[in-house]
Amino acid sequence: MQFSHKQKKLLHILSDGLFHSGSDLAEQLEISRSAVWKQINTLESFGIQIVAVSGKGYRLAHAIELLDKSKLLSSLSSACSSLITELVLHDQIDSTNGYLTALTYAHPEKTGVVCLAEQQTAGRGRRGRQWVSPFGCNIYCSLLWRFSEGPASLSGLSLAIGVAVIEALKLHGIQEVGLKWPNDIYWRQKKLGGILVEVSGETDGPCSAVIGLGLNLFVDTEAATAIEQDWVDIEQIQKYYHQQQSGTAKAQPTLSRQQLLATLLEKLIAVSHHYTQQSFAQYCDAWRQYDCMQGLQVSLFMGNNQIEGTVVGINDEGLLLLQTETGKVQSFASGEVSFRCS
Repeated sequence: MQFSHKQKKLLHILSDGLFHSGSDLAEQLEISRSAVWKQINTLESFGIQIVAVSGKGYRLAHAIELLDKSKLLSSLSSACSSLITELVLHDQIDSTNGYLTALTYAHPEKTGVVCLAEQQTAGRGRRGRQWVSPFGCNIYCSLLWRFSEGPASLSGLSLAIGVAVIEALKLHGIQEVGLKWPNDIYWRQKKLGGILVEVSGETDGPCSAVIGLGLNLFVDTEAATAIEQDWVDIEQIQKYYHQQQSGTAKAQPTLSRQQLLATLLEKLIAVSHHYTQQSFAQYCDAWRQYDCMQGLQVSLFMGNNQIEGTVVGINDEGLLLLQTETGKVQSFASGEVSFRCS
């Protein structure tokens, strides 16, 4: 779904997080004050939090950085932008992965398509979990890529994408980020983001992969109530580091959502463009370096089965190595890992 021209202009005005009077908004939008009020109500119906104070006007509950398609494309390297055949930016969508999955079925030859959203209404994580997606705060990004080989050749792709995400975050000063098998991004044992790779195609190839990434930049208190696990966002991380350095919890300048997204696209497309069945060997050592579960006691859920054990790491194919209660080390290609750290 795309917002109307007036709604987009109103959002751009309010995006600074400051109060704007109804009369000023009416003048800038060239509509009546009652029409401003109606537009405000419409935006609120989409889940956008707007604060109204008599005598002050309206402001967003939190300043946001709206994405700009043309600026994003111009900030990419020529090598990266030449590989993007289409970039679509939705104001609101059910799921960026869902959009590209439907596109794959309709046009199986498509590749290099990027789908972004300011907000998702039905974002998905692993095992069908809801991915909390407030408007204009985080990164909701999916990439459709066509591969010449079959699905079996992509067994380590989600792990390689995880390494790419970590490297992008480090370029923007976000340290101590780790990977939780098979595709979660963690910081100090709290979830920062997630990767969801969905593959379709013939057994012997070619095949298509929809690579979805959700990353928390800012999650407000209300949205956080729907998250069912320990979580963190980049704003909290920046506050933590600033407090360690200065002794105060005041945040450093917020990381640009658009600049981070550009870096992520560079990394994700570079991995996808060159990925083959032999490619995971290039990322395996890096993944092990970022492994945040090594040595931890975990529960591995596979359907209705639950296996207890200690994480040993991953093997050269990217399978999870788990030392079970019998003392035997077993490898697993899939499953949901649950762990708690003291």
